[in-house]
Amino acid sequence: MGNLMQPAAVFHRSQYATDMARQLLQPNALQVQVRSGVFLSGIRRIGKTTFLRQDLIPALESMGALVIYADLWADRSKSPASLVHEAVRVTLSELAAPGTRLLDRFKGLNIGAAGFSFGFQVDAVGKPGGATLSEVFTELVFKVKTDVVLIIDEVQHALGTEDGNNVLFALKAARDAVNTRPETPGYLLFLGTGSHKSLVADMATRRSQPFAGAVSTAYEPLGSDFVSWKKAQLEQIDGIKLPSHELMYQGFLAVGQRPEELQNALVLLQSRPEDPNVAFPIICSTLASAAAEVEIASIESLGELAAIIFDRVVHGNESGESGLFSTDAISSYSEQIGMAVDTPQVQNMVDRMITANVIHRQSHGVYAVADPFVRQAWQQRKTIQVSVRQLQTHPPGDAD
Repeated sequence: MGNLMQPAAVFHRSQYATDMARQLLQPNALQVQVRSGVFLSGIRRIGKTTFLRQDLIPALESMGALVIYADLWADRSKSPASLVHEAVRVTLSELAAPGTRLLDRFKGLNIGAAGFSFGFQVDAVGKPGGATLSEVFTELVFKVKTDVVLIIDEVQHALGTEDGNNVLFALKAARDAVNTRPETPGYLLFLGTGSHKSLVADMATRRSQPFAGAVSTAYEPLGSDFVSWKKAQLEQIDGIKLPSHELMYQGFLAVGQRPEELQNALVLLQSRPEDPNVAFPIICSTLASAAAEVEIASIESLGELAAIIFDRVVHGNESGESGLFSTDAISSYSEQIGMAVDTPQVQNMVDRMITANVIHRQSHGVYAVADPFVRQAWQQRKTIQVSVRQLQTHPPGDAD
């Protein structure tokens, strides 16, 4: 049998990438807000970074854009600002050096074999005395005569530090300098992606944020077409055990539409003696429960009030719960804990839960569970707990 753990071909989301690239580079009259910036959010490990690298960046480049990509999760020892400046310097260096693949894309601009010449020192960008990002991007767009797209992955890591906030404000200033320039030959387009839904959404909606007024949208998770592709890939391996397409898709949903977890489930399936259609749902349910327990433990570590608030959000409207600070809610929290709770305590706990990426702010005063997968696991856990309590209260065989 072939090795299931070997890296397989990449599943491409070409149409999704093309549609997104077209909205960024060729917006219609109703989409021009994208020039203020776009923030794309989605839960962890659902394929966002793979999509950016394998599909969106090639789609943007095929439409003529120059793309600069920075991942703020790539090296946690470096500050967000240094990672952004480093990505900018790398791109500028490739444009200023002879014979690079990137430079070849712009050979029609009569720049000569030596590459672009900039009116600032490339290796000083981001350093004291170096050119500002406004100066860099203004000259870059003027020289390459096309749109420049700056993608910052895990953009929420720029928040909370002076260094990170400063680079965001510097990028906003650069955006304004380029995009408001009369007869600009291109635009500076900013795309921030992240796995912390509330923080990423706040970057586009809160007035205090540099990119207030930008577009905030959700990343579309992989679906049934990915499962079909995955199954077709694996069917080429002699002797492999696979469930039906429907059960594989249901298993994929059970593990939160995370490709890595689906792969883990399929690997575990190979050592199970049962019929794959019997064993696979059990494996996925077990993996889902284990993953959910980690998330649930993080909620419970915040204390009893956090668990009670979270339970209220879980059992509220799936699109968001608005009554977390109502008189009835405060009274309910106090009754369940057995001591008085006030609004400032609840507000403080809600803020901590948002920071922990447990819940997110849908809109003003409306909160939802950050990960639907955890919401489902919490509901299942509560159902089991209720059943156990009922059995303890009324054991089988007890006479009424």
